[in-house]
Amino acid sequence: MRNIIIAVAIIFLLPATVRAGYRQDFEKEFLTKTWAGVQMEENVCISCHASDTMKPGYREITEEWRSSWHAQNNISCEDCHGGDPKDPALAMSPQRGFVGVPTYKDVPDFCGKCHIGILASFRESGHGKALKSGGVSPSCMTQIKAGGKAPNCVTCHGSHNIQKASIDIINEQLCTKCHSYERAKIMKQALFLTEDKIGRIGKSIEALKREGIYPETDEKNLFSTQAEFRALFHTVDANIVKERTDEFTTRLDQIDNNVKATYQELKQRKNFSAFLMLTFAGMGIVISLL
Repeated sequence: MRNIIIAVAIIFLLPATVRAGYRQDFEKEFLTKTWAGVQMEENVCISCHASDTMKPGYREITEEWRSSWHAQNNISCEDCHGGDPKDPALAMSPQRGFVGVPTYKDVPDFCGKCHIGILASFRESGHGKALKSGGVSPSCMTQIKAGGKAPNCVTCHGSHNIQKASIDIINEQLCTKCHSYERAKIMKQALFLTEDKIGRIGKSIEALKREGIYPETDEKNLFSTQAEFRALFHTVDANIVKERTDEFTTRLDQIDNNVKATYQELKQRKNFSAFLMLTFAGMGIVISLL
């Protein structure tokens, strides 16, 4: 009799045990992980820097990175600093390419691993020469304010909260940290028309994509033109920008014409579709009346 009671108790308790085990597995594997259809790989650099045991200054790095243009384009810690983001023991291993934080003077080479064209322009600029010489640029005779440092990439763009570049970064508040705003203002004026045209074409391409049309060639050409132009204005030389503005304007006009032609074709298709619909609707009404 006792064996029967034990067997019955096991039968009733077994589902509860199974449910408890499933719940634990669920909480461990699902509730504590980031899911978006598939499980995302954990980045130990971000997990460590975001933990409560880390100093506030280090935790801020991950917060800044998450809102950055790098994060939006899947550029993570290891892409800049090296190391293994999957293995805590090798996350900061030189054997896995970990280089850590660059010195102030080495920042341009650090960023230039990806931004190659911009690095070349920066090195020849007043900013780059000032950094190399320790404060004064022979080409523009820009005197860095007393006690300050010549600018590197993070001076203007920041280190981790890097946002999408635009000429708005040239502003009086930022530029006057090192020198007067007059030269910078002239540079911004030289850039404005071309940058404005790039922005307008970009919006037109995005509008086409929302209509279901993907002008891949024009989008690639706009990207490469913009990249070259951005590299050019890192020379911080308004005369060079003015000399090459016509070249970039011609290239942008060609892209703009292609996009407008695509728009016109889209409009014609819509008009033709509307005409067909009205024609068939009219035929339907006539047939129903007959």
